[in-house]
Amino acid sequence: MNSFLYKSCEFLIIFVLFPLSLALNYSPWIKLVIGFMGFFYVIYVLLRVEKEKLKIAPNLKWNLFWKETFIKLFVIGLITSFFVNLTNKEALFNVLLNKPKLWFFILFIYSLFSVYPQELIYRTFFFKRYKNVFKNTNFLIFINAIVFCLAHIFFKNLLVIILTFLGGILFAITYNKTQSTLLVSIEHAIYGCWLFTVGMGDMLGFPT
Repeated sequence: MNSFLYKSCEFLIIFVLFPLSLALNYSPWIKLVIGFMGFFYVIYVLLRVEKEKLKIAPNLKWNLFWKETFIKLFVIGLITSFFVNLTNKEALFNVLLNKPKLWFFILFIYSLFSVYPQELIYRTFFFKRYKNVFKNTNFLIFINAIVFCLAHIFFKNLLVIILTFLGGILFAITYNKTQSTLLVSIEHAIYGCWLFTVGMGDMLGFPT
């Protein structure tokens, strides 16, 4: 399971062929079953093959993480607020102001059941399995961002692809620096929750 050929085929299936197939018109139940099978495969490989310990590291630099994350959030907040105000003013903070219970519920479900599994697959698994395949760190981060935006191609929205590519760059840099699934999941959740809050949730599949 650790040969170059095996890893290449694994990469192609998990990070290219399956995400692209989600844009095709076939049963969502089949997509769901394949997705769950893929997720359980990833967990198996992490735990049994890569011997990854899914636990919180004791030496995380929390102060630096929060500082950097909120600086980036401030910039993202300014840009996205301006964009929504310019393109769809009625959506600006609409869910937060008019449906606060839905807003809170979606943020909780999204952070727990969407963000963390994504980070296990696209950061923890990806970096553990392919850092020796894509040996140049910058190229590894670039490829990670490419496959992360491919995972969102089923939205069939160019802006979503651009946003998830940029997000993929940020998350890959954070994970490469911290080696922490927890920290990169928190960062991912913060930015994703902000996009929903500011009024861009509809294009990302959030119920509004």
